[in-house]
Amino acid sequence: MKKLNLFFSIVVFSQCIYAQRIDKETISFQLLKEPVFATDLANRNYTITVKSPYNITKDDVLRISKEDHQRLVDNYQTNVETAKIEHQERLKDYEAEVKKLQEKFKLESAEYNKLSAVEKIAAVNGAPILRLPSRPVLNIPPMPIYRQPDLRDALIVDNKILASQMDVADFSKTGNYLDVVVEMERTNFQDNQGKTFANQPVRIIGKQNGAVKLDETYFSDFAEIASVPTNELNLNYHEKNYLQRTMDRTRNIINDHFGYQTINSTVKLETVKNKGDYDDLEKAYIYVTTNLKKLQAKSDYEPNKVAMENMQKGIDLWKSALTKVDYNDKKALYNQKIGEYLYFNLIRLNVAFGNYKEAEKYLNELQEHLVDIKLSYDANLELKKLEEKIYNN
Repeated sequence: MKKLNLFFSIVVFSQCIYAQRIDKETISFQLLKEPVFATDLANRNYTITVKSPYNITKDDVLRISKEDHQRLVDNYQTNVETAKIEHQERLKDYEAEVKKLQEKFKLESAEYNKLSAVEKIAAVNGAPILRLPSRPVLNIPPMPIYRQPDLRDALIVDNKILASQMDVADFSKTGNYLDVVVEMERTNFQDNQGKTFANQPVRIIGKQNGAVKLDETYFSDFAEIASVPTNELNLNYHEKNYLQRTMDRTRNIINDHFGYQTINSTVKLETVKNKGDYDDLEKAYIYVTTNLKKLQAKSDYEPNKVAMENMQKGIDLWKSALTKVDYNDKKALYNQKIGEYLYFNLIRLNVAFGNYKEAEKYLNELQEHLVDIKLSYDANLELKKLEEKIYNN
């Protein structure tokens, strides 16, 4: 009888371990992201001024291109003479090297000829061979030919254009209750260990009704933009792209502090469906998904507050479940598989809400456990995409 009981308990336990059924659902939701500094609806008007070194028109690009070409033409004859002088120097070096090799060959041949027939056969390197380097060729630089610049890569921009790319969500441009000044440096490129890095410091000053609410400098740290040095890059192209990235990030910061942003988002969430063993996780999933669907993009909307509070109950259950996970025991009720789906849920949800610092916290925790959690190819791919979203915002 005892043997039967033991067998039965083993069978039931193994079903719990190996039959963990993870279900997925993609949920769409809408949310109004409140700013750091609130503004009454009646006062939601703004002006943005950009101060930067950029003041380049199409005519400037064409003019600079022609000036560069003319400079090449003016220097052409000098470059030809320089090429001839350098060629003569290479010829001298070549002739000296040839003479040296010929003398060496002559000496080695004389020594070789002194050997007997048997010694010649036994010689490891055989008879000396005269190997001469190629004779230097005179390379005359081609005559410069003017080519119309590709305006698609040109950095045609001025402060008015830059300011026009900025907006504050749910504000109108009918006044200056919110007055924002953006002071921007030009993109700085830097070589480091064969790679190209860039930064573009931006100071953002935001005033509400004349009172300074924000005065910070951002983007001072250098970031890698290419795995080759600057002399191998089209810097105009890269500066244009980097400037656009800086503008996008600047706009996001302004809106995080002052704008009322409607977030239209989707999030994929998972739950384990085994009845009995994971009822708390099922309850957490219901809390989160049900209340996500109730959210609406409205300011000071009481049902949103209730939904967020109820959603937090589910999140707290997920966080509590993480403390039960045994990453070293595949047979544990809360094993690596459970830990993986809980971490992914918490990371996905925080990314969907724009809570990137919180998402990064769970990302770091998950990465510490990746020695024990064996992610699938698809999970690895998704994790990389989530990581990019976290660190690029």
